[in-house]
Amino acid sequence: MESARLKLYAGGFFGLFVTPVTRREFEANCLRRPTREFFEVALKLVIGNKNYSSWSMRPWLALRANNIAFDEVFIPLYTGEADKKRILSFTHSGKVPALIDGDVTVWDSLAIIEYVAERFPQTRLWPEDPARRAHARSISAEMHSGFAALRNECGMNLHRPVRAIALSADARANIERIQEIWTECRDRYGKIGPFLFGDFGAADAMFAPVVHRFRTYAIEVAPEVQAYMDTMVSLSAFQEWTRAALAETLVIEKFETV
Repeated sequence: MESARLKLYAGGFFGLFVTPVTRREFEANCLRRPTREFFEVALKLVIGNKNYSSWSMRPWLALRANNIAFDEVFIPLYTGEADKKRILSFTHSGKVPALIDGDVTVWDSLAIIEYVAERFPQTRLWPEDPARRAHARSISAEMHSGFAALRNECGMNLHRPVRAIALSADARANIERIQEIWTECRDRYGKIGPFLFGDFGAADAMFAPVVHRFRTYAIEVAPEVQAYMDTMVSLSAFQEWTRAALAETLVIEKFETV
């Protein structure tokens, strides 16, 4: 009888379970297969252009900053029917981002972050304290549903030369409100850590593209707001996204007019 060996399978990302196998099975499944194939990454994140897609950046950052393994599926935006169909093959919403976790598909940036927070509770994307968690969810939802004027007038475009533009009263009010949010968080939780609620979390991921917008459009901010922006820019995952965005060569003309 062949001696039994132990084979490890990745049980999601929550742990490993062990089962006995024969030597022949061990060699076939472990020794002859690449590590990447053997320990298959379950998650896939479908994203658009890193230079332009602020909604893609948010869940990407939440995953990468917490060292959660995932396969990145890049589909360029506004390139024609073929890429539209590729997006639709992942999600019927027809929009990016989308997270694929086995049979589960999650679309919409905030919904993906909520799913990741539940799937990987050790990341503590939301604060443990109920009051802080409610605060973090409130400002994340406000970012998700609000600030339309700022988004429309100051689209994310990392290739754009840094320069100010004339902004509407609504956009200026958006900027004032965001600074108020960040300043309040830093006043309340600054002693815990350098991010909005101490450690990097979901709220930071939701506001991350605004850091790029404030920089690209040369928006003047208060010193405490600049300090928070500097903290975000120093985050390795933020830098990785930025480098990749700047390396892209695909231009979407409709976003190059401002």
